[in-house]
Amino acid sequence: MADASPPPSRRDGRDADTLRPLVVERGVNRHAEGSAFVRWGDTHVLATVSVESKLPPHLRGRKQREGWLTAEYGMLPRSTNERSARERRERSGRTSEIQRLVGRALRSTMDLAPFSGRTLTVDCDVLQADGGTRCAAVLAGYAALFDLADRQVRDGRLLEWPLRHEVAAVSVGIVDGVPLIDLDYDEDVRAEVDLAVVGDERGNVIEVQGGTEGAPVEAETYVRLVALGLGAVAETLALARKALR
Repeated sequence: MADASPPPSRRDGRDADTLRPLVVERGVNRHAEGSAFVRWGDTHVLATVSVESKLPPHLRGRKQREGWLTAEYGMLPRSTNERSARERRERSGRTSEIQRLVGRALRSTMDLAPFSGRTLTVDCDVLQADGGTRCAAVLAGYAALFDLADRQVRDGRLLEWPLRHEVAAVSVGIVDGVPLIDLDYDEDVRAEVDLAVVGDERGNVIEVQGGTEGAPVEAETYVRLVALGLGAVAETLALARKALR
């Protein structure tokens, strides 16, 4: 694996193993049952949680003792340099891939038993994009669920804390032969290997999404990248924890 010394081409001057500035705010939407806003470098994501007294069609009529959690992800038309059309009817493959990742990550932590017969929809909207939008969406979604849980426990609607663990995701990759964490857009498009590592505060892997853009990656290098990502996840959660509590 290449040396992890800071590459001279990193435009913001960060070291290879340094996160971009991270700000997490919760309770930013007065109407949603839970909400959070994440500013991660120049990537900004708003997440809201809506609780509805119904289940999705594939669960209706079954002896479903738990509720359900689903996630939706989208990029606003001017979240990037040029306006992109809204996805009104069919989601692109990229959008579907990301929202499934976000949904799986958030379902891993949420105890849905107290929400029997109800659906939690976590909407993650990218207001501004500069790489790592799926990772920011995972963190924003988790922070919005934390906001929901905190409100409902305080109000007496939940008797126990429903979040099993903390969850976050960080991008890792190899750019110009150098392993980096938290890639911005310019780094992401040049990456030879690009992974989104989803994990918890104990260093456990929830999911890894991504791969190579060219030659196959050696197994040892892949394992090291995942470990690098998990370390960055722990750091991300430590920063978020201060903002959430």
